[in-house]
Amino acid sequence: MFEEFGGAVLGALAYSAIGIVLMVIGFFIVDWLTPGKLGELIWTHRNRNAALLLASNTLGVGLIVVGAIWASRGDLLEGIVSTLVFGLIGLAAMAVAFIVLDLLTPGRLGDIVASGELQPAVWVNSAMHLSLGGVIAMALS
Repeated sequence: MFEEFGGAVLGALAYSAIGIVLMVIGFFIVDWLTPGKLGELIWTHRNRNAALLLASNTLGVGLIVVGAIWASRGDLLEGIVSTLVFGLIGLAAMAVAFIVLDLLTPGRLGDIVASGELQPAVWVNSAMHLSLGGVIAMALS
């Protein structure tokens, strides 16, 4: 019983650490794709567009982590490796989707995200982030 509990605690710590690392990487990717400093846009200027985009990125990563845990079926090493690999794939896919959407639509998406006015384009991009997180999570099973 205690061995199972210890393994579960170790798994929770490992998945949490990897999830946090992936979310931090996601923060830097969104920061790179948008003009200005993302932290200032959200916390100082209270920019809802930037907050929505970062939140969707974070939720997309969360879906991938959950999918990796589910697909590992109790094999901690397999789960940790797949979480890291598929999490990085997910972040790359989200960045590519942002760039492709930027190329296909008028204006610069980064500038739209940084706008103080709530922009519908950010909702579309956010939906893409969540969808990609779900798609990659399902690819794990």
